[in-house]
Amino acid sequence: MDTKEDIIGFLKGDRHRHEEHEERIANLEERVLDHETRRDEDSNSVQLLRRKLDLLVRTGAMLMASNADCSRIMRNMKRCEAYLGLPEEYIHIHLGYNIIMVNLSDKTHSFSKYQRVDSHSVEFTVISKISKLLWAAIREDMSLNRYEEELEALKHVHKQYSPWMIALCAGFACGGFCVQFGCDWPAFFYASIPAILGFRLKMYLSHLHWNGYVGIAISAFVATLLCWLTTFISLNPTVSAALPAFLHSDTPYHPLMACTLFIVPGVPLINFVTDMVSDYVQVGITRAIITLMIIAAMSFGIVFAIQVCGIDNFVKDLSMTPHNTFLDYAIAAAISAMGFATIYNTPRRIMPVLALTGIIAVCTRNFVNLGPSNGNIGLDQGIIIGSFVGSAVASLIATKSQHIHHIPHQIIAIPSVIPMIPGVMMYRSLFGFIQMDGVIGELTFAFNWAIKASLTILFIALGVAIPNIFVRRLIQPKRKEKLLRLVKERHEKHHDMVDLSEIDDRHL
Repeated sequence: MDTKEDIIGFLKGDRHRHEEHEERIANLEERVLDHETRRDEDSNSVQLLRRKLDLLVRTGAMLMASNADCSRIMRNMKRCEAYLGLPEEYIHIHLGYNIIMVNLSDKTHSFSKYQRVDSHSVEFTVISKISKLLWAAIREDMSLNRYEEELEALKHVHKQYSPWMIALCAGFACGGFCVQFGCDWPAFFYASIPAILGFRLKMYLSHLHWNGYVGIAISAFVATLLCWLTTFISLNPTVSAALPAFLHSDTPYHPLMACTLFIVPGVPLINFVTDMVSDYVQVGITRAIITLMIIAAMSFGIVFAIQVCGIDNFVKDLSMTPHNTFLDYAIAAAISAMGFATIYNTPRRIMPVLALTGIIAVCTRNFVNLGPSNGNIGLDQGIIIGSFVGSAVASLIATKSQHIHHIPHQIIAIPSVIPMIPGVMMYRSLFGFIQMDGVIGELTFAFNWAIKASLTILFIALGVAIPNIFVRRLIQPKRKEKLLRLVKERHEKHHDMVDLSEIDDRHL
């Protein structure tokens, strides 16, 4: 029989074992709670990471949809990547014309995000605002919620100009082109009025969701037909005698070469060459093919209208050598630069800069291009060299102006050189191929214009790109140093730099 001391000892031991058991249960509960906490933290980290990748790819897709060149898209995505705290060494970005792809991966983790780009339209206001938004996000320590709201608002960016105002400006821009080809000022209006109506028709067909190429062909046909009707004002003696002298034009056929140039895709043309030079070959080739399709649709509408009107070989026989004064060139260049800028929804405040830069670019081009051989004042170096020098001067002005006016280089440079795009050369070439009847010299004629147009476009784009590339290389270290300093301050404050090693693979 157990003694009293044995019973007391047994009870004490049992109580001690019970306390140890309770302690083990408490430790187990603590480990489970800690495991659940880590799992929740990992889940939140993954969700946050995916949200950041989504914001990055949406930023790039919006720039591509606005027809920014690939170099600019990549620079802005790198800036966005820094703001979001994504490690640069693990980020992989692929730019496609219709899709943007981003991958974040190391040896053990991989996260990917894709975004389709369904529509493309030139929106300089969006390009400018995204650039400003990214710098503001870094400088002002912007929250992700606010950045997302600001980015989403750019999908519904306010149009700077009404549809009829855009049509009017685009029409007058075509009139400015006509003056560059050597027409007089009455012919300026005879080119502008059909272009206004043709452009408005193009906008209306787009609103009805017609096929874009069909809309271009119809608009080109209508504009050319209306322009042909204006020739009767000067060529028909009865009509000419009944109207005031200031409505008579000595160059009645010149408007036929300019009334459809509102269709020429100047921005994709320049971006195509810029992307190819910057080694974004796939996007560049896609833009080139789309540009060729637009030119082909425009040429089809023009050729069909010419056949209906019974005009014989105006494209081949009509001289394009201008003999106007440099004052005429300057006025026409300013009108064309500002006119095309409205199509691209360019901010109003930059219009005077575009007018001045356009004047300098075109007058420089004409001075280098024209000369004694064609009865003009100048260096007589030809249109290819002249276009390169003119666009390079415009690009140099834009590299300086972009810091003064806080606006991207592209928004200043491209509208300024648009008046130099050889739209007539392009559809003269296509017209030559379409109208071949087996006559000796027709193939030579078509290839001659095709080569001239291609080289002129190439040198315009190079003139825009090269000064910007060199200047950017000079200022890039300073801008990168500023960016890194701002980003470092932000991430040290919030400790929000993404670290893939902290994400547990078991919970992905």
